[in-house]
Amino acid sequence: MANVCVITGGGSGMGLEAAKYMPKDKIIVLSGRTVEKLERAVNQLRDMGYTVYAKACDTSNRESVKQLVQFACELGNVKNVINSAGVSPGMNGTQESILRINALGTVYINQEFSKVMQEGSVIVDVASNSAYLLPSFIIPKKVYPLAETDEAVFLQKLIKRSSLPKDEYKRKGFAYSLSKNFVVWYAKKCAFEYGTKGIRVVSVSPGLIATDMGNLEKEEGGSLIPLTAENRMGKPEELGFVLATVADERNGYLAGVDVLCDGGSTTRMKEFKKK
Repeated sequence: MANVCVITGGGSGMGLEAAKYMPKDKIIVLSGRTVEKLERAVNQLRDMGYTVYAKACDTSNRESVKQLVQFACELGNVKNVINSAGVSPGMNGTQESILRINALGTVYINQEFSKVMQEGSVIVDVASNSAYLLPSFIIPKKVYPLAETDEAVFLQKLIKRSSLPKDEYKRKGFAYSLSKNFVVWYAKKCAFEYGTKGIRVVSVSPGLIATDMGNLEKEEGGSLIPLTAENRMGKPEELGFVLATVADERNGYLAGVDVLCDGGSTTRMKEFKKK
């Protein structure tokens, strides 16, 4: 049976770039909400010699995720899942939609795919270096377990917490940081929960990357660029290589951690920022 790699948010950006680094003996499934974008990505990968399919999926909807799982299973053994679907503050949306897609979407992807994945398989959840921007005392980690038991209360409490700023963009930015901090936490939780089944789980936290989404945030998030070691944004292909490498089965002992790939900006901000 063929091995399958599923990449959510695979129609463009780092998700699509990750697909280009996957072995060509694997079947690639790209998912996203925009069918036209997915079809362009599929054609690009097929021209490169990949066996690839597109499947529309709204990761903030569990039933839609279940349909994606079923589609992938019909093609073969799901070996790798790279969950790069997400939204940022600069995109059209609300605090709630950011939390639903980024946080609850990660719960649905991890839970539903882990039901069908076998020993030696890998889930990579994409977070963000924004997960590290908030002070620890303001992050309500005691609320995080509610994502699995009471979604309504989980959303209510995080929306309330992220509503502290007066500016709308900052409120959405707060919700984004909380959603990605949750992704880091949840990937670690899943690593220990699924590890007994031989499923490895890791998160990757990119910095500001020159994708369509990253460029939308450049004006507000650009203050992090001078903090990087090379004073630049990351390239989509650089993050694609990181994701594909982390998702590679040969990285079998890399689990329960967050791989921070932000050009060093978080390290400088916390340890070496000039006063």
